Amino acid sequence: AIQAGIYSFMIALIIVLLWMIFYYGTSGIFADIALLLNILLIFGILAGLGAVLTLPGIAGIVLTIGISVDANVLIFERVREELKKGKGSRKSVSDGFNNALSSILDANITTGLTALILFIFGTGPIKGFATTLLIGIGTSLFTAIFITRILVDSRNDKGKNVSFSTKTTKEFLSNINLSFLQKRKIAYLISAFLIIISLVSLFSKGLNQGVDFVGGRSYTVRFENPVNPTEINSITNNVFGSSEVKTFGEENQLKITTKYKVDIEGIEVDEEIQNKLFTSLIDFLPEGITYDDFVKGSSEKSIGIMSSIKVGPTIADDIKNNSFLAVIGSLIVVFLYILLRFQKWQFSLGAVSAVFHDVLIVLGIFSLTYTFMPFSMEINQAFIAAILTVIGYSLNDTVVVFDRIREFLNDGSKKEFDETVNGALNSTLSRTLNTSLTTLLVLIAIFTFGGESIRGFMFALIIGVIVGTYSSVFIATPVMFDTQNNKKIKSEK
Repeated sequence: AIQAGIYSFMIALIIVLLWMIFYYGTSGIFADIALLLNILLIFGILAGLGAVLTLPGIAGIVLTIGISVDANVLIFERVREELKKGKGSRKSVSDGFNNALSSILDANITTGLTALILFIFGTGPIKGFATTLLIGIGTSLFTAIFITRILVDSRNDKGKNVSFSTKTTKEFLSNINLSFLQKRKIAYLISAFLIIISLVSLFSKGLNQGVDFVGGRSYTVRFENPVNPTEINSITNNVFGSSEVKTFGEENQLKITTKYKVDIEGIEVDEEIQNKLFTSLIDFLPEGITYDDFVKGSSEKSIGIMSSIKVGPTIADDIKNNSFLAVIGSLIVVFLYILLRFQKWQFSLGAVSAVFHDVLIVLGIFSLTYTFMPFSMEINQAFIAAILTVIGYSLNDTVVVFDRIREFLNDGSKKEFDETVNGALNSTLSRTLNTSLTTLLVLIAIFTFGGESIRGFMFALIIGVIVGTYSSVFIATPVMFDTQNNKKIKSEK
């Protein structure tokens, strides 16, 4: 699983690096250098702290990579805008970096505040996620704002041309003028339908909670020869509905944990599970071994069940409650920060509405599909990190869009409010699609090549990024627009 994870991460990284060069040319190379340095700094700091790298931690790093790419995309898009105005290369670079700074800081501060609250009040997987995210935000800001700028200025100082697009991408999405706000009622209906379906499924079917939440029975099983945990896991999943299989000690020994009939006590259930284990694993056991031999295997050289134990949930009620309170607390802090920065509570309401929209839909999809998906859709520690990543991505994306709307509102234009908002949304379209695409490329590559153990985790992130991109344009912005007093805005203008 670790090897598959490393390979998938390398494939994803190569795809992103190539995409940045394809889209932005020379400046894309500089963004790639900054991104690689960012990853090096993150792992270096984690190693220096002696931190344990877990799936929630990896989720924080994946979100950080998205934020890091986003910062460079924001800068390059602003430089391209300045170049179109006929400014020289040096002036365009200077103005582009300065104009992008506000959006970058606002987006990273909102995500950083979320991570800080989660770090202070969260426990277990929440704290691991928050740690890597806080480190990643700091390194992302440093590499995007300083390292990329140094590389671009260095090339300009040598009199060499720095390209911010290629022939293929130069005019891509440059003359788009979509009426996003006119489609908001359709978007509201679609979102309302998805949320209702999600709520109905959550209340009727619920979620497929894993051993982390409900506990189970754990068996240490020894085989004659080394066995493949993934192969065994697919077999035990078919038998018990869900299970966890990990190498335990030597390569011929596994720890098999299942929540099958976890609420029922008694010898009958224990014997039923042991019988199912024996029947399902018979092809991997020596010929002639009996059920009694399998169950009573206890000496150093024997084959079969070495030990068994009833395990409780690793995520206790207090951790679940603390996690919930930490998330709510972080959203309140973000609400107040956006209110402070944008001076209108409608922006705060739009951002928080989008977060609740995204989380509900991700939970609903997991509730609806866990019975027939070809991979595990259990709710475990890693899933908590996935939901936190969705929140972080949604906030980051929304704040960037809002920052652009605020800029358009303050430029002295006499356009109507809806025209101003549509213009701002169209101007961020290239950035939004670029950031979403690069983040999705990373997630899809890890989902495809990363192995069975993290497929459900990656699926949650993929759904979250898609829904988060949609909500920043079609939920957060329309909510902000519809709750504003248009007459008051006209008089202010």
